[in-house]
Amino acid sequence: MRARVIGYGIGAQMRSPLAPRDPEHGLWVHLFVASRLFAAAAASVLLVAHRVTAFDDVLLLATFAWTAASCLAVLRIPALERSIAAWLVDTVVVLGLIYASEDWRSPFYIYGLTTLVLPVTELRARPAVAWGSGYVVAYFGVAIVTALPAGRTLRETARLETLATHLLLPLVVTLALGYAAAILRRLHEEREQRERLAVDAERQRIAWELHDSAKQRLHAASLVLSTVDPAPPQVDHARRELDAAVADMQSAIDELQTPSDGRSLDEALRQRAAELAEIADADIVVRGTAPSLPVTTRAHVHRIAAEALTNAVRHADAQHIDVEIRRQNGHLLVRVCDDGAGLPAEPRPGSSGLRGMAGRAATIGAELEIGPREGGGTAVLLTLPLEPPEPLP
Repeated sequence: MRARVIGYGIGAQMRSPLAPRDPEHGLWVHLFVASRLFAAAAASVLLVAHRVTAFDDVLLLATFAWTAASCLAVLRIPALERSIAAWLVDTVVVLGLIYASEDWRSPFYIYGLTTLVLPVTELRARPAVAWGSGYVVAYFGVAIVTALPAGRTLRETARLETLATHLLLPLVVTLALGYAAAILRRLHEEREQRERLAVDAERQRIAWELHDSAKQRLHAASLVLSTVDPAPPQVDHARRELDAAVADMQSAIDELQTPSDGRSLDEALRQRAAELAEIADADIVVRGTAPSLPVTTRAHVHRIAAEALTNAVRHADAQHIDVEIRRQNGHLLVRVCDDGAGLPAEPRPGSSGLRGMAGRAATIGAELEIGPREGGGTAVLLTLPLEPPEPLP
């Protein structure tokens, strides 16, 4: 029976208009909240300082209510940060406040500019410019509608200059925020590249040391034992353990010499599952997708899950292995379950795999649970905060 690997994930058939996420994305949420609170305060002061409409009290209440609702929503529900529907609703409500104030030179003009913060920083360059341009068109429509009923004209030079300024400012905000977001994403990519190169260099150094020293010594010890004739059972057992150690070390060397190529965690685990499928008689199922992780963190999580897969295939003789990757309550959960022989009562001589997994988890601030699986086998669960503290050196 040939092993098979089944992968379930979300494939991107079309390029998303949303830009790649970077660790600094929380900065834009905080900017949105701070600017909205400031703009709401400024609009409220202007409404109190002089009468704008006959129902200024209602506008004040609406401003307080929408400010509180929008800020709390984006802080409590992270998905709204990248929701086009949420951006549209926010824009419509704020333009509605400008319209209700009966003047395009409204106290809510600055308030309206805050609607651009999240769309412009979350979208790619062209969609972001298109969004800012769409806002300008919508605002111009509100300006026309609010100017005509009052008998005002846009033909006066002063009014035209003021209107031109009001129309250009959203485009300036769009370009400035979009450029800043692009710079931060570029810096993040450069930092990831540097970390990846450093990790690859260290992995190559360790692989060379293992190959040139420890592996050669194990080979030498195996050759020495092979000269014992007749060999007692203890010597034969020692030779088998040495041969198994050499095989395990070679697998580790091969993996260390494979450079990290920027693949996501789930892609790397599917690749590892495919490699193990070549030597295993088991069904390996990898489900779910992982968010973007720092290079060092991703490397540790991958090694923990890969070690769990290797143990299930080589030591537990598992027939079915299930790998689940998912987000839950601000954490990344990686679960590896198998139907194998389960954990041994005593660790194998020389085995340090479980200790290494626990050490890696502690390094990245994650929790690792290893225990029996209901129905037989072993379950490994890694729980990683998506905004962990800095990894330990």
